[in-house]
Amino acid sequence: MKNILLAFLLSLTVFDLSFAQNNTKIDSIIQTEFKDQNAPGGVFLVSRKGKIIYEKAFGKANLELNVDMRPNNVFQIGSMTKQFTAVSILILESQGKLSVNDPVAKYIPDYPSGNSITIHHLLTHTSGIKDFTKMKSISDIAQKEMSPKMMVDFFKNEPVDFKPGEKFDYNNSGYVLLGYLIELISGEKYEDFIKKNIFDKAGMNNSFYASDRKIIKNRAFGYHQKSDGYVNKTIINFSVPFASGSLMSTVQDMLKWQDAINRNLILDAEYTKKAFTKYKLNNGDEFNYGYGWHLKDIDGIATREHGGSIFGFKSMGVYIPSEDIYVIGFSNCDCHSPTQITRDIARFVLNSSKVNRDILKTSLKLK
Repeated sequence: MKNILLAFLLSLTVFDLSFAQNNTKIDSIIQTEFKDQNAPGGVFLVSRKGKIIYEKAFGKANLELNVDMRPNNVFQIGSMTKQFTAVSILILESQGKLSVNDPVAKYIPDYPSGNSITIHHLLTHTSGIKDFTKMKSISDIAQKEMSPKMMVDFFKNEPVDFKPGEKFDYNNSGYVLLGYLIELISGEKYEDFIKKNIFDKAGMNNSFYASDRKIIKNRAFGYHQKSDGYVNKTIINFSVPFASGSLMSTVQDMLKWQDAINRNLILDAEYTKKAFTKYKLNNGDEFNYGYGWHLKDIDGIATREHGGSIFGFKSMGVYIPSEDIYVIGFSNCDCHSPTQITRDIARFVLNSSKVNRDILKTSLKLK
């Protein structure tokens, strides 16, 4: 009995020390990029088994007012929006309102090559349609209020880059088109659909369709870095990135999102699985993207990842399913990317979890 108690106390001591050491190490990883506390900064969160094991803010949320960043600040998340768009499509499929194998022409009869481009192609970035962010004329509309139809009309007549299914090529136009389909098929505005079917169900009370006009509590302001210092971010009308990049959130809300996915609160497992399946091109080659997530690995351990970049902000999230480890990082200056930092933290926590398990096994042998 004494040996069992000793093993238990030893394991607690080891984990207490490990926890403190882990926090110090994570701090050091983040501070390679986010070291100036008087500059725009960021927020990072790490969870394991759904529990937060690290959460910290760095730098300033607002330079003009000298406001420190806090963990509950709201950021624009850019292309991490695509996760929500993809899941919204799967929600509609689960309701019997569409199939991912449907051609675009079923819903937009006049869409060029719409009979050969499917919803699946849009979700997986294999449609070949022109990415509107690469069009020179994008500057003409960047600050205009655009309806979803106007956005689709903006790029739909551009020559395709390749035939559907021939290659993977990351594409924002496909997700704008998906947002338009969500509105056509559901009869609701995209932002209303997301709020009702995802934000509300997951308890994401601090997540929004982006706006520069609405009063959003705890908003982090976005910045660019120029040769002579920082400047406020370039204004963009959020109707332009639309369903490809116009959502806002906090790191804690993004953890709620991850938890809702894991617990099938938003979708049944049958449909959730579709988002995390690696698909194949026409020639049979597999590529590392599902529906709204990159499907990669860290040291051979499978991950689900996605980042985002929009004027003044960058974001990155990494989830390791086998260990239930989630790492999310936001930055309010597009001069500081959390992408590699987030992956480095995920790798460190993954390796620490393995070491801690070995230590616990060893301590229990004292019985």
